[in-house]
Amino acid sequence: MKDKNKHIGMHLGTLGVLLGMLLTSAAVQAEPVPLEERLLLCGGCHNPDGNSVIPENPKLSAMNAKYLQRQMEDFKAGKRTNPIMDSIIPMVDESEFKALAKYFSEQKRLVGAPAADPSAPAVADASAPAAAGAMSEQAKADLVAKGQQIYLEGVLATAAPACGGCHGEDGSGNDKFPRLNGQNQTYVVSQLANFKSGARTNDPKGVMRAVAKRLTEEEMAAVAEYIFTLKEAE
Repeated sequence: MKDKNKHIGMHLGTLGVLLGMLLTSAAVQAEPVPLEERLLLCGGCHNPDGNSVIPENPKLSAMNAKYLQRQMEDFKAGKRTNPIMDSIIPMVDESEFKALAKYFSEQKRLVGAPAADPSAPAVADASAPAAAGAMSEQAKADLVAKGQQIYLEGVLATAAPACGGCHGEDGSGNDKFPRLNGQNQTYVVSQLANFKSGARTNDPKGVMRAVAKRLTEEEMAAVAEYIFTLKEAE
């Protein structure tokens, strides 16, 4: 319990510093905030290069710029919600969204799991089911294989379509559906769970909500594990 409280305290402390920076800037600066300063804020959760090392937080690197900009606009308009993003996004002017999206879209996507920074705050819903945790190499390989089948072929029993149909077989995505290759497993599972429960509703034409409702928690974990290992075709 002490370790958990300490971890939460560090998250809150980091968030407090970041929010303090923004409030001070807003109070004394009428001119636009430099991109580099905004990146300090984004980097606290997503890493400066957009390759978040925190499992609950998404990697933004190499995302389609239009998709990223739309997500920021949706957070601003309340069409997508998250406790930390809901606190930060009102302080960022919409005129800055395009430059931020362009910057992260130009960063290289890294596939793998570098060591996490324990002082950085998480943004995902902690109540969502977790992706695959500690398991044997064989069990993980089996899970990845199952996830690959779901990603490329869908789930016949429930008529869940293949993920690759919209996100691309290599997970490269487009302006409507996000890049998935190498995305953090816990984040992927949390978003699938949010789509399934209706907590997230900003998917075009309700496509993701319809898909997620056809997946079990085990299938979500499997496809998330496969996505984490997926590399873009060269």
